[in-house]
Amino acid sequence: MGRTYLVEEGIGQYLAELSTKVKPYVTGLLIGQCSPQRDYVIRAVRTPPKEQQQEESLGPPKLASLDEEWITTHASQVSRMLPGGLLVLGVFMIATPELAKDGQTALRKLIFSVEKSLSKRRLWKPAEEEVSDRAALQICSATKKVVCRTYDVQDPKSSAKPADWKYQSALTASWVALGCTVNVNIHIPLLATSPNHDLEKNTKNGLNRWSKQIEDSVFLINGQVKDEDTELLEGQKKFRGNTQPSTQFSDVKVLTQLCQGASARSTATVQVCSGSINLRGAVKCRAYLHSNKPKVKEAVQALKRDIINTLSDRCEILFEDLILNEGPQKKNSGREYHVLPQRLFVPVAGSSVMLSDYKFGDEAVGEIQERFVEMLDQPVQAEDMHIAEDISTVDICPVTDSPSDTQQAQLTKATLLLKLQQNMGLVVAAAVAVLASIFSFNYFSD
Repeated sequence: MGRTYLVEEGIGQYLAELSTKVKPYVTGLLIGQCSPQRDYVIRAVRTPPKEQQQEESLGPPKLASLDEEWITTHASQVSRMLPGGLLVLGVFMIATPELAKDGQTALRKLIFSVEKSLSKRRLWKPAEEEVSDRAALQICSATKKVVCRTYDVQDPKSSAKPADWKYQSALTASWVALGCTVNVNIHIPLLATSPNHDLEKNTKNGLNRWSKQIEDSVFLINGQVKDEDTELLEGQKKFRGNTQPSTQFSDVKVLTQLCQGASARSTATVQVCSGSINLRGAVKCRAYLHSNKPKVKEAVQALKRDIINTLSDRCEILFEDLILNEGPQKKNSGREYHVLPQRLFVPVAGSSVMLSDYKFGDEAVGEIQERFVEMLDQPVQAEDMHIAEDISTVDICPVTDSPSDTQQAQLTKATLLLKLQQNMGLVVAAAVAVLASIFSFNYFSD
C-alpha cells in the first residue's frame, strides 16, 4: 500500500492551466506537510523560466536539457519562504506524450538532487521515525493522465512506489497555527586560527551550537507543558463543516535551559580569538499543522525547526547580500554593524496558512512582490504583507589578519603566568597542608 496525498483542490486547476502552455515540458515543486498517516499538498509551484530556454526550445524536445542546478536553486529559495511544518514534498512534471517514457527517470534524479541541496543547509537532523518519501508527479499534457509515485530519499537505491493523488476542497481551512517570539543574543568568537576569517563558516558553527540549545528547550503551549504523545487539540472545540479559513492559534513560550544537568561535566576552554560576531534581536516564528489529530510532538518539532531555520536563513541572505554588494575579497578592518532582514508573512488565498519572506530596510515593496511571483508564482498585494518583527542586528567586531609576534609573545607570556599562578596555588596549598600536619603532630606530642 503506497502513501496517500491529499491535495488542495485549486492545485488541480493550476496544473491544468500549466498543461496548456507546455513547450514541451514544465517542471515544478510540490509544497506541503508530511504526517505518519498521509501527506498534504497545499501548493504547486512551477520552476521559473530562464531566458536561455527560449533559444533551447527551437531544438528537438528532450528531457536531457533539464537544468538540474536551476531547479535545485529554486527549491532552496522556496524553502526559505516556508514556515515551520511546511517543506518541499516532491517535484512534478507536465510533459508531452513523446517525453512521457523518460519522465520518471528525470523526476527521480530531481527528487534526490533537491533533497541533497536542502539537507546541506539544515542545522537539524531528521528524526528516525520521520517520513522520508517524496512525491514524483507526472502529468501528460495531451491525455491529462496523472501518475504519482514516491521515492525514499534516505535510500539512494530506492525504487518507485505507487501513491494515491486525491483532491480535497478547503484542505487547510482549519489547520492549527503556533507562534512564538524568541529573543536572540548569540556571541560567536572568531578564532585567530580560522583561515581567511571566514565569517559565514564561523557564524554557521555558532548557530549550530545555538540550535542544540533550542532542541533542548522547554516549550509551553498556551502556558502549559504537555506530554509529547498527547493530542495538540485535546480539550479544544473542533469546528466541523467550516470551509472558511479558521485558524486555531496556540501561543508558545520557549524556555531555554541555562545550565547543563548535574551529571554533565563542564570545562572551560581558553582560545585565542581575533574578533567576534554578535547576533541580537527578537525573531517571530510560526508553524502550521494539519487538523487530523496532530500530536504535541509534531507541533513542537515544527516550531523548533522554524526557529532554527529563520535565523540561519536570514544570516545566509545577509552574507549573500554582502558578497553581492561588497565582493568576496573584502577584508574587515573595523567594527561593522549589519541589520538582518526582517520577516514578513503573506496569506495564502482560501487557506489559514501564511507563507513568509525576508525584507531589508531599503528594499521596496515592489521587489518583494516580484519575488513572490517569481519564486511561488503567486501575486501579492502590498496591504497583505505583514512585517512581524523589529530590527535584529549583526555586530562584527574588528578582525585582524593575524596576531603579531609581539601579541603572540604577550599571549604566550600571559598563558605561562596563568599556569604559574595556578601551580603556585597548588604549591602553597600543599605547603599549608604539610605545615598543618606538622603543627598538629607537635601539639599532640607535647
